[in-house]
Amino acid sequence: MVSDVREYAWVMSTPQTQDDLPYSVFARACPSRGTLEHVTGRWGGLALGALYEGSLRFNELRRRVDGVSEKMLSQTLQALERDGLVHREAQPTNPPRVDYELTALGREVAERLLSLIHCVEGRMGDVLAARERYDATRGAR
Repeated sequence: MVSDVREYAWVMSTPQTQDDLPYSVFARACPSRGTLEHVTGRWGGLALGALYEGSLRFNELRRRVDGVSEKMLSQTLQALERDGLVHREAQPTNPPRVDYELTALGREVAERLLSLIHCVEGRMGDVLAARERYDATRGAR
């Protein structure tokens, strides 16, 4: 076990090029591309970010991810569950209760997404200024 942890730590700390990895999102047929699409799609990243805070029921998650339809959230959660990022726990109660939570892999991915989210949120002043400059020189479309 200790050697596995050390090996993992070494692999994770070793800079890797695209050629070193067994999968490549840049290859059309690579299954990692689909997972990346699920994670970075319109609702996937928001669902993962919301679930990072803890287990949520479907409607709690829907309220947290403002603007997502019931159908789209359901499809998003199914894709994330299939990819091993989300765990769905159905309780045999009346009415039925379904909770969603991140798996260990989902937590790792969500942590990285949240870093990106925080970066974007923290730099929105710069983004809005850039949009203003762009629109001023090219005209708003």
